Amino acid sequence: MSVEKPDFILFAQHGWADNRRAIADLVKRLVTPKTIAIAPSLGYFKTWLRIEPLIETVEEYATVTLDKYPNTPMRIIGHSMGGLIWLEILNRHPEWHGRVHSLVLIASPLGGAGLGRIFDPFNIGIGISRDLGKNRRPIAEQIAASIPTLVIAGNVDGGGDGTIAIGSTKVRHAHFICLSGLSHPVLRNHPRTEAAIREFWSDPQTLQETSEPTIVDEVIQRLQSVPGMIDAHQRDFHKATTAIVLKDGSSIRLWWNPLRVEHVFVASPQKKFLYGGFVGWIHEKALKKTLTEIKQKYAAEVSY
Repeated sequence: MSVEKPDFILFAQHGWADNRRAIADLVKRLVTPKTIAIAPSLGYFKTWLRIEPLIETVEEYATVTLDKYPNTPMRIIGHSMGGLIWLEILNRHPEWHGRVHSLVLIASPLGGAGLGRIFDPFNIGIGISRDLGKNRRPIAEQIAASIPTLVIAGNVDGGGDGTIAIGSTKVRHAHFICLSGLSHPVLRNHPRTEAAIREFWSDPQTLQETSEPTIVDEVIQRLQSVPGMIDAHQRDFHKATTAIVLKDGSSIRLWWNPLRVEHVFVASPQKKFLYGGFVGWIHEKALKKTLTEIKQKYAAEVSY
């Protein structure tokens, strides 16, 4: 597509086990005649292997296009792994940040995909699993602090879109919307997804922190930083038992699944789910160390 003086360049990237068809349909409904649209297909089978060659392919498309239109701002949409690919690219190219009008991440596992950890529990690199299970929340937070970012999640089972846990999509500084009833593949080009993007585009702003972090905020950030930590589905929250009661009345709860994989949950003083995560066997010691540190600094009482 050739446009003499485009208003925007729109990069849209499909995710794992997918091709460009669905997201290209979304792009067709979003673009104007003065938009350059780039939605490359990475190859269905290649998305099962390694993410690095996929990143390099998209990066090459972006570099050529941005060089051709050096004064044109860009919009970015990534579904699932497509969002992760663009996070990696933006992390490598901070010089592009000033050109990004907005970044939209649709059902992207920023905190790591639980399925990736299940398929590769020892992080040895089985196919794409290790790449999808990586926690990219620190990268996402840095980018969202400087680039207006919208996170779109789906909810079909009370805590996820059937593939990605809602908690894994959330990141500080980003606008967040959860579309009830929409599954992971449906989110790619649903009219409600389109409407959310249009509304965000009309007034994108970078969210700024307006208050000091609470005890719960600090505790959750500490848990998220544990090596190997992946956001958990909240369906198992009610099975967990209280391990640490915090000074503000919130609590940390623990649960082990049948495979003895340790899960940690944070509950509000009203016993409502706030956060859930899990680590594989190889990172249990790191989690226990962090729980000990949390207990020493934040605990009001302990009920082990």
